[in-house]
Amino acid sequence: MSEVQQWIGKSQERQERVALQPLVRMAAALEAGPGQSDMGTPLPPLWHWVLFPEVARASDLGLDGHAALGEFLPPVPLPSRMWAGGRLWMKAPLCVGDDVTRVSTILDVQEKTGRTGPLAFVTVEHAFHVGGDLRLTEQHDIVYRNPPEKGSKLPAGEEPSPDADWTRTISPNPVLLFQYSALTYNGHRIHYDVDYCRDVEGYPGLVVHGPLTATLLAGLVLENLPGEKISKFSFRARRPLFDNRPFKIAGRREGSRALLWAIDPDGFLAMTAEAELHSQ
Repeated sequence: MSEVQQWIGKSQERQERVALQPLVRMAAALEAGPGQSDMGTPLPPLWHWVLFPEVARASDLGLDGHAALGEFLPPVPLPSRMWAGGRLWMKAPLCVGDDVTRVSTILDVQEKTGRTGPLAFVTVEHAFHVGGDLRLTEQHDIVYRNPPEKGSKLPAGEEPSPDADWTRTISPNPVLLFQYSALTYNGHRIHYDVDYCRDVEGYPGLVVHGPLTATLLAGLVLENLPGEKISKFSFRARRPLFDNRPFKIAGRREGSRALLWAIDPDGFLAMTAEAELHSQ
């Protein structure tokens, strides 16, 4: 871990044009989004995750399907990694046709001990610019750990708030998870390889992407508050969700913010989130 600490402050700059077809495909997969997509169409909140995918040659991939560590992300000596949560500040939307520059920086690396043993948290910041103007700043927290033993119990559950203004049932399936993996070029095998999930990572089924759940929660806000925009969004994963059982997303408005949560099939919190709002 002392070597990993040296990655703090490392940065990377990349460019990409926002293409139309990924927006159309995401709208089809989620049955959501803008009714008509064309040049200049704004991306809904969190749909920017179709941009700047992690690309690596097949020979450079690890066992889990991710690119091997040690290029931009630090070489954390723990084999399993997942998004633990994130924070986003949205000044203006990215739009179809925009030429976007993303500057990425390793902000922090922390070592901790959790229920499953040693953990490492890496915080990465991405700043998205268009023509020199900052449109979006994002920080996401990546957690690294040893895989759980097969048949091990999930983390202790937390009860959700009973006071929801909006609820929606999501029925995840392998097709949706495959489509989201394809749209975001996410090769992580926990989302499409059920044998790997069960035999290597110890999960009972395919794992629903944390970013997908967060995107659904942000969409719930705009479905129910169409006159509002999201200026800040934060989320935190609590328990994993799987493809073989429906789950619920829920939320309520409290003044200038929306409180949001996902509920697993056992009735426990799977993700919590908060959106700060301002009128269009």
